[in-house]
Amino acid sequence: MYPVTDLCDAFSDKLQIVEPLFTDFGGRLDFGGPISTVKCFEDNSVVRLALEEPGEGRVLVVDGGGSDRCALLGDNLVQLAIDNGWAGIVVYGCIRDAADISQMDMAVKALNTHPKKSDKKNQGERDVLVRFGGVNFMPDDWLYADLDGIVVSEAELEL
Repeated sequence: MYPVTDLCDAFSDKLQIVEPLFTDFGGRLDFGGPISTVKCFEDNSVVRLALEEPGEGRVLVVDGGGSDRCALLGDNLVQLAIDNGWAGIVVYGCIRDAADISQMDMAVKALNTHPKKSDKKNQGERDVLVRFGGVNFMPDDWLYADLDGIVVSEAELEL
């Protein structure tokens, strides 16, 4: 994993840089990989379906519409992500079980925490373009993240 600052220095013309909206909650702080997306609003059913699949080093990007009324991810889903080989999770929304997630070997970035669980109505979309933080997140583009921020590239980068 390359530091995001080094990637910005070397490839600034090829990167989208996400606005600094996110807090780190996971026990791992740097991560990267091909993007898989979920678009949902206050319903994490499709998030669970995604994390039940083999992650194969991918990063799950969840567009929860920025909602601060419930959590889209908790410790059980993070454990599922670990068990299935996901590289990290970015949630444009809230998570819960933050104390437990901070001790888990998974990178998790989100806007905030909320104790209430989400609805379960099987509503949401998979692997579609999502946009937040001033960036387009396309399935199979690459995301790199660490304590300095998140960047997105159309292809894998090497320094």
